[in-house]
Amino acid sequence: MARLREFYNQDAAPALMKKFSYKSVMQIPKLDKIVINVGAGEARDNSKAIDAIMRDLAAITGQKPVVCRARKSVANFKLREGMPIGVKVTLRGDRMYEFMDRFFNVALPRVRDFRGINPNAFDGRGNYNMGVKEQLIFPEIEYDKIDKVRGMDICFVTTAKTDEEARELLTLMGAPFAK
Repeated sequence: MARLREFYNQDAAPALMKKFSYKSVMQIPKLDKIVINVGAGEARDNSKAIDAIMRDLAAITGQKPVVCRARKSVANFKLREGMPIGVKVTLRGDRMYEFMDRFFNVALPRVRDFRGINPNAFDGRGNYNMGVKEQLIFPEIEYDKIDKVRGMDICFVTTAKTDEEARELLTLMGAPFAK
């Protein structure tokens, strides 16, 4: 669990300091948090959908998810203020490193025709965002127990100032970027 954190402290941080020639160790970028979000548009019709998503997300992350509710009413989407429209989890500390390790080394290789993740999905401020089409790539999810295949958005929030620094940080931590 703490293997990735130790790797960062012993190997990745000194490599980043040398490559970008930082003057202080406090300038070295680090992973701040990982946010996993599942949007549930069908929740307005089916109230059991949120429970199923929460169960899946709790199994994947090991942490209780939070229900996201609509802030405004939108008539075209048949949406009222306060209706549940998604579920999210924010991971920090050891859970974050453990999830990252499992995601890069176990879940992503299970994706069909996997050639690496998009190296251009940075937001310009050092954060990396990606989407997963189905929750079945995680070994914690049993195929027979799910009611519907759902995707999720995963956001890696770093303290890096530029995309180049964040890309190097995630590469050192094992992110399988496509060549």
